Amino acid sequence: MASQEIALIDERQPGTSFVERLHGLVITVDHKKLGLMYVGTALGFLLVAGLMALAIRMQLAVPNNTLLEPDVFNRFFTMHGTAMVFLVGMPIIAGLGNYLVPLMIGTRDMAFPRLNAFGYWMFLFGGLLLYFSYLGAPGLAGHGSAPDVGWFAYAPLTGRAFSRGHGTDYWILSLLLTSVGSTVSAINVLATVFALRCRGMTLMRMPLFVWLMVVTNFMILLALPALSASQVMLLIDRYLGGHFFDTQAGGSAVIWQHFFWIFGHPEVYILIIPAFACVSEIVPVFSRKPIFGYPVMVGATVMIGLISVSVWAHHMFSVGMTSVGNTFFAISTFLVAVPTGIKIFNWLGTMYGGKIRLELPMIFCLGFLFQFLIAGLTGVMLAVVPFNWQLTDSYFVVAHFHYTLVGGFLSGMFAGFYYWYPKTSGRLLDRRLGFWHFWLFFIGFHLTFDTMHFPGLLGMPRRVYTYDAGRGWETLNFITSLGALIQAAGVLCLVVNILRSWKKGKVAGNDPWDAWTLEWATTSPPPDYNFETLPVVRSRRPLWDLKHPEDPDWKYD
Repeated sequence: MASQEIALIDERQPGTSFVERLHGLVITVDHKKLGLMYVGTALGFLLVAGLMALAIRMQLAVPNNTLLEPDVFNRFFTMHGTAMVFLVGMPIIAGLGNYLVPLMIGTRDMAFPRLNAFGYWMFLFGGLLLYFSYLGAPGLAGHGSAPDVGWFAYAPLTGRAFSRGHGTDYWILSLLLTSVGSTVSAINVLATVFALRCRGMTLMRMPLFVWLMVVTNFMILLALPALSASQVMLLIDRYLGGHFFDTQAGGSAVIWQHFFWIFGHPEVYILIIPAFACVSEIVPVFSRKPIFGYPVMVGATVMIGLISVSVWAHHMFSVGMTSVGNTFFAISTFLVAVPTGIKIFNWLGTMYGGKIRLELPMIFCLGFLFQFLIAGLTGVMLAVVPFNWQLTDSYFVVAHFHYTLVGGFLSGMFAGFYYWYPKTSGRLLDRRLGFWHFWLFFIGFHLTFDTMHFPGLLGMPRRVYTYDAGRGWETLNFITSLGALIQAAGVLCLVVNILRSWKKGKVAGNDPWDAWTLEWATTSPPPDYNFETLPVVRSRRPLWDLKHPEDPDWKYD
């Protein structure tokens, strides 16, 4: 073990200086380094956006609080939402796809390595541009001109008559740049999967992770153009005399909502399907069973991708659509729950009768299953038009949305971090710190978002920076804010664990989980060329075939 550890340290420290290593990252086209750069940058933005969320919750912890001024609250609200969706969720997806897809399909790199690097730098510059808005021209109150229009930027609040200063311009240009990065990454993943699979890996032998990333990246290519087009139109409105969304000159604010939610609702599935991908790889390994119903899982994912692009206007039941429109979007919302429910039954079917090992990745998957089930149930409730009318723009909707993306997306990503961290570093994350992370985050999450449903049911609107006493919201908001602090402590445990284990963690070996997909067939961390000899695949579990050549029961297609 000692010699193995020394070899690992020597491989990581080839005698280069910090400046030389930094230069190597700047010019790299290695998909593994770019994947880690995506994820590392996203975690940095997560910390900043999380601190903003804490400030928002501290402001709302008690009635008539003055911790944040109204304009500062609006900027924090906008920056938090924008960063979590575009600067945390999207790059984590790109990072996982970059790092794992070539390894899982048995190839040496992405199809377009230079384009891959271009996509990362576009994302990074776009993200930094958003925060540069704090250093831009002073706003009306003497503060930096950060955007204050919400992450959805509803018209006509984004028009120059309402949104003076340059905050909205920073928001538009930042997301245009990050959208280029996401589009480039999506094209690269799809080209890699369809053109560079190793010999014997047919589409129906691909790991479910790869299948789900294919669907996700197709959805990115379908959804992002609507957002980019609407942002270009908004720029024309603001600077070239256009009136697309100017209601005082014959434009339509509702058109902005249609364009935005054509992107915005598929975006929820763009974020959650990669969490499904992580869970679909982790649950079979720690249940010691192949995934239950592989073809059904593939079909359900494809159906989610198709149906999700027809669901956008369930965010718009209260804007005055016709009864036919309300009925169509209500039905499509109910329909998308069907393939999503199928996935939950498949994961449970995989665990049923299995020899479950409660390692940290599996524990986070169990938390994901519980939390995402509740998120799905509240989503079905909001598909009922009269119910939605009563609770639209209330904290019930905020709770549902965060149940999906924090309880679903982040929990799935945390499971993936614990599962694949040994592959990226050669070391295991600390088990004790991992349990602290899980329980603090799990308890804090439920204190925050379980409780948050009830102020919404009692009529608390979203996007308010304070409220009066005597409405029955005080205790609920205090518990919600306390839960946010506990969640932050859990995330801090993860950050400490990642940094501490990178050099001091227990050496993992090449395959610490006794897994069966190809990324575990090479060294940990993998060499620059991934595989000394490109593998040949004969089943959906190629690594199991290598470990158990005498077992014919696993040779299936």
